[in-house]
Amino acid sequence: MNPTDLDALEREIETLRGRLRDLRAEIGRAFLGHEDLVQHVLAALVAGGHCLVEGVPGLGKTILVKTLARALDLRFSRIQFTPDLMPADVTGTNILVEDERGRRGFRFQAGPIFGHVVLADEINRATPKTQSALLEAMQERGVTVAGERHVLEEPFLVLATQNPIEMEGTYPLPEAQIDRFLLKLRILPPGVDDLVRILDLTTAASEPEVRPVLGREDVLRLRRFVREIPVASHLKRLAALVVSLTSPASADSPASIRRFVRYGSSPRGGQAMVLGGKALALFAGRYNVSEDDLVAIALPALRHRLLLNFEGEAEGVDPDDLVREAVDLARKRV
Repeated sequence: MNPTDLDALEREIETLRGRLRDLRAEIGRAFLGHEDLVQHVLAALVAGGHCLVEGVPGLGKTILVKTLARALDLRFSRIQFTPDLMPADVTGTNILVEDERGRRGFRFQAGPIFGHVVLADEINRATPKTQSALLEAMQERGVTVAGERHVLEEPFLVLATQNPIEMEGTYPLPEAQIDRFLLKLRILPPGVDDLVRILDLTTAASEPEVRPVLGREDVLRLRRFVREIPVASHLKRLAALVVSLTSPASADSPASIRRFVRYGSSPRGGQAMVLGGKALALFAGRYNVSEDDLVAIALPALRHRLLLNFEGEAEGVDPDDLVREAVDLARKRV
């Protein structure tokens, strides 16, 4: 690449980074606090992965997703998951129509999954039959209805929410579907200062206006740039080692993982660490991934990929603590 092309590329990247800063500012107008959480949601957006957001009711999970959608010039759709939701309610179905000449035929009517940003609200309330339809869309970027495949337009991002404490009327997500989420994020209760700001915002005479600052082509270009950011070989090895150490079958794993974990992370955990690390590097204005980037993204990339055994569940073990042990051990060995 000649210097002129390189300068043009750097200017384009810096312009997109400026729009990302504007995007964060717009989100901050309606969703207060939780800066790391917002950064990780944006990391999933530019890395091309889906995101699972977990938190008790009232912490703003739905507001976060809706605000993000308002700040993006993209097609947004919402699916409220309930036990009676059917696959066709997600994917769409063929309907019988009649033209002006009286001829009848079937036409595909797209469901709410045909959006760029899809809010899957209370995702664990749907039955496994409906979850399988969502799983195909998340993994294959398309749906199959009556034997015909329909491709979803990129960018396609599923932002799912779930409540960790309410078990009545819920269905645990299949492990295969959980593994398709690039990141799992947890929303914690706000501090006193943030809570005061939330009260001011939500009890005012009018809601804050959020304007779209990032479009479809911008997101697609950001995704291409993220993929092109290089990662040093020793950092790839670090990510691979962390994933390996989460497996209880590994003799090198920490004792706590061998004791409490039934299955460790799949290779998708390593992919999530590397892609998430690239996104964080882009946000910081760097064209290379640092060790700190991988460490910062390790928890949301791996916490949902560790399946506890009976003893781990009974002891109330937090997968976050196990991931931290694996990361600390891997950093000492690389």
